[in-house]
Amino acid sequence: MSSEKLSRRDFVRAGTLTAVAAFLAGCAKATPTAAPEGTPAPALGRLGEGIKIVFFPGGPPGCPFGTVVYNGAKAAAADLGADVEYMFSDWNTEKMISQFKEAVATKPDGICIMGHPGDDAFEPLVDDAIAKGILVTSQNTTLPRLEAKYKGIGFGYVGQELYESGYMLGKEAIKRTGFGSGDRAMVWGLLREPTRGLRTKGVIDALEEAGMTVDYIEISAEVDADATAGVPIFTGYVSSNPDVKLVCTDHGGLTSTLETYLKAAGKGPGDIYGIGFDLSPATLEAIRGGWTDLVLDQQPYLQGYLPIVQICLSKKYKFSGLHIDTGSGFAHKDNVEELAPLVEKQIR
Repeated sequence: MSSEKLSRRDFVRAGTLTAVAAFLAGCAKATPTAAPEGTPAPALGRLGEGIKIVFFPGGPPGCPFGTVVYNGAKAAAADLGADVEYMFSDWNTEKMISQFKEAVATKPDGICIMGHPGDDAFEPLVDDAIAKGILVTSQNTTLPRLEAKYKGIGFGYVGQELYESGYMLGKEAIKRTGFGSGDRAMVWGLLREPTRGLRTKGVIDALEEAGMTVDYIEISAEVDADATAGVPIFTGYVSSNPDVKLVCTDHGGLTSTLETYLKAAGKGPGDIYGIGFDLSPATLEAIRGGWTDLVLDQQPYLQGYLPIVQICLSKKYKFSGLHIDTGSGFAHKDNVEELAPLVEKQIR
């Protein structure tokens, strides 16, 4: 039947009231008889029982962002009864690729990957895994070509829309500060990564559109794995550019270390407008103390929980891939206390 909503006048004009009444009467007669009271429901078991999954939380064990992703995946595994193995990658794209090969060799039912290496690096490996009957889905960083290719058999995505998130953060920072022509900003990001780097590009574009002079620093592999290794890089930059007014750390680990960077550079709360991504206990305290001013929350807990659900749904019920945008709003001093209890539990 058409989903168009027709008024009573429409029905009268069409002369269909009698036909509709007859149709409804027929539906009523066709309604199956309810099961006798007390009849037990079919025993279906938990959704993930008997399903083996390999999951990539992304960073090193204990990193602020990866821990929240891991907590979400652990909760899903417990709720659904799935057997999940975790592979931590230090945010290293080469390691993610080698670990994916190792994961395929264990013959799981499904693998949940971080998309940082990009379509070109992953495609032949995912092709091989799927040919072997292993489901694959992604989180945090999109793999558009693979998602389009295998969406019908369960390849989904859970995470933010990368360029849009970066651009949105940059625009909000400009709106709140009024910075523009002649003002200097530093963006510390990951342009080298083909898809993940889109978020960095979004920030840069928004700041440059406002007329700001943007200095870019690439996050090295060492700093990617251990944010504290970036202290001399940050202090060196600020020493050479004392007029910098805004700093963006495009990385959850670096954002959680922003207070440390600023103190090491001899700066106090409010001296440099600090923006970044992802909440953590350290970032919560930095916002409270005025060290970090604006954070976009991409809700990484969901990036752990929902890919496990995706694999289980696709394995058990043949559901296709779901594309879920977890990009949320902004956290700042005026609203962060509402989220604080969840941040402290590493859920937000």
